[in-house]
Formats: sequence, structure tokens, C-alpha cells
Amino acid sequence: MSRFERVRGRLRRAYQSSREPVPADQDAPEPARVASPSAPGPSAPASATVVGAEPQVDLHTSTSSRDDADVPHGLRIAAAWCWRLIVIGVVAWALLRIVGTIKIVIIPLAVALLLSALLAPAVGWLLRARLPRSLATAVVLVGGLAAVIGTLTLVVNEFIRGVPELSEKSSEGVRQIQNWLKTGPLHLSDTQLDRYIDEAQAWINDNTSKFTSGALSTAATLAEVLTGTILVLFATFFFLRDGNRIWRFLVRLLPVAARWKVDDAGRASWQTLGAYVRATVLVAFIDAVGIGIFLVVFDIPFAFPLAALVFLGAFIPIVGATLSGGVAVLVALVDSGPVTALIILGAVIGVQQVEGHVLQPLIMGRAVALHPLAVIIGIAAGVVLAGITGALVSVPLIAVLNTAVRRLAARTVPDTPPDAVVVAAQAP
Repeated sequence: MSRFERVRGRLRRAYQSSREPVPADQDAPEPARVASPSAPGPSAPASATVVGAEPQVDLHTSTSSRDDADVPHGLRIAAAWCWRLIVIGVVAWALLRIVGTIKIVIIPLAVALLLSALLAPAVGWLLRARLPRSLATAVVLVGGLAAVIGTLTLVVNEFIRGVPELSEKSSEGVRQIQNWLKTGPLHLSDTQLDRYIDEAQAWINDNTSKFTSGALSTAATLAEVLTGTILVLFATFFFLRDGNRIWRFLVRLLPVAARWKVDDAGRASWQTLGAYVRATVLVAFIDAVGIGIFLVVFDIPFAFPLAALVFLGAFIPIVGATLSGGVAVLVALVDSGPVTALIILGAVIGVQQVEGHVLQPLIMGRAVALHPLAVIIGIAAGVVLAGITGALVSVPLIAVLNTAVRRLAARTVPDTPPDAVVVAAQAP
């Protein structure tokens, strides 16, 4: 066996030596060899440099191909932000179109939510007094309607009583303005005044059709207003009675992993909405009382209706009470002259300063922390999108979204999910 092994070793060495290439002249070029699967070319060492080949590009962790790696990193980030913002903009535009299409339903539901947040504490008090939930809700809703109807009745009656006297004083005020235009710094002549009055009359005659069409459109929307009012009443009743069950139903529609966070954010947002509405009512009441006292002291007509107008206007933050106070200043100017009007104007400005520097930080600041710029932008956007109703709803909507986003972005998770069933372990 040892001889056989030696013979086989010699044969293997001879075969391998026959496979090696014959050394050629050093100056002769080596013929090109074509690599193929059957005869692959020789492998180059790791340190070898291939002339004419493109350099290898290290792909970034955020890229998936050579094309992405050729684009600058900043441009790729900007493009990623752009297409995401485009998607968000398209979705927001679609939502606005949907809301605009069904605004006759959305606006009453929003008003019902605000009323429910305002009346919810009263329902809670009656429930703690052992009244049935339906009865407690009905009592609170009927009581609120009685208060609103009674206030409107007083306002309308006082307005009807004061219109004749105000009309007479308005005529006197117009004559005083005409005399001031003649004898004041403008020194207008009777001819100029007559020409301006004729131009104003012509403008009114030319635009009568617009005013008439507006009145007709208002009459045509009376059915929509009535329908919206009925929807507000029904929605408020069921929000007050079954609001907790409705919210639990909506939460159950979400994935299980998202229910805890959404429930926590929703309940915190509801608390914010309730605090905002109650704080707004308190601030509006203080504004109305403060301006109403000056109106009564100086014997300005329509003192109670103007105070009620200030109360309603205060629900539009920053600008509402100022505009409604301006109406009081105009009535004082027509009724009692410029001196009294300046005093009422000072009273309105003083009340606004107290509201902005004392009431808002102490009352509203604890309920909702919103920057004034966000409030102004929200009111402007609300007016553009939905008129007066949009101005009323925009600020509480921003406050609710602010609370919801903060809660959703927080890392804390509630201890137990809604409707969780806790099973106690039995002792061994």
C-alpha cells in the first residue's frame, strides 16, 4: 500500500504541474481571458485598485438605492416633509369640504357640546341628590331654556319701549352732526351737504335689491334655524344624559392599543372644554355688569339690552366685548352727546383692561393656556369659515385640540383602560 500511495502522489503532482501556464516572455502582453462560470478569472487581492471602475458609494441608512444616495441629504429630508405636508393638506381640505357640506348638522352639534359642558355640573348636582338621570337632565335643560327665554323677553320689551324715544334723539343727533359739519373744522356748505345726502340716498336706492335679497335669503333660512335649534335641544339632552356611554362606544371602535391614550385625552379635553365655558360665562357676566352699571348711572337707554349684548359678545374673546361696547358708545353718543359717549368709552376700555390683565389670567388662564396670537388667528379663521358661529366655536376648539395633543404626546399611560375588568387573583 505504501508503494501504491507513492505512485498516486507522483501522478497527482504531474497532473497539477501540467495544468499550470507555461512562463512567457516578460515583455509579451498576456492574452486577455474572458471569465466564465466554467473558468472564472483570478481573484484580485483586497488592496487592488481597478482602473476605470466607478468608486463604491456607501449608502446612507435612510436610503434604499444608489439613486437616493446621489440626492443630497437635505433635499431628501425637504422632499419627505413636502409630500407629507401635501397629504395632510389634502386631508384637511377634504374635511373642510365635508364640514361645509353638512354644516347644518355640525354647527348645532358643536353648540350642543358647549351647552352640555356648561350644564354638566348642574346635572351632576341633581344626580348626587338621587334624582334619576333623565329627570335631572330634563330639569336642567328646561331651567336653562326658561332663563334664556326670560332674558330675551326682557330685552325685547325694553327695546320696544325705548325705540320711539331713541328715534327722536337720533334725529336731534343727526341735526347736531349737520351743524358741526357746517361750523366745525370742515366748514361744509349746505350745497355740499345736500350733494352728499343725495349721493347716500342714491347708493341706498341702487343697493335696495341687495338688501331685499339678503332679507329674503334670511327668511328662507328660517326653517334651517328652526331645525338647528331643535337639533341643539335634542343633542344637548342626550349629551347630558348619555354622554359617558356615547364616549365609551366611540372608544371601543378604536384598536385596543390606542384606547387607553384616546380615552385619557378625550376626558382631559372634556374637562378643558367645561372649564373654558364656565370661565367664559363668568368673565362675560363681569363685563356685562361693569359696563351696565355705567349705562344705568348715566341714564343711557337700553341699558339692560346693551348689557345683554356685552354678555353675548364676551363669548368671542378679545374682540367680542369691545365691539358690543362700541354699540353702547354709539347709543350714548346719540342719546346724551359726545361727553357722555367719551365717558362710556372710557368705561368700556377700563373694563376691557381689567378683563385682559386681571380676569383672563386669574380665571381663564387656569382653565385654558392659549397664546393671544393663537386666539386671534383662530377667531379670524372661524369667521372666514363659518361666520359668527365659527368665531364662537374656534377658540374652544383650539383649546380642546391643545389639550388632546398634549395628552396624546405624553408618555404617561392611564393605569386602567376604559371598561377594564379587573380579576383578583385567588390566594393559593
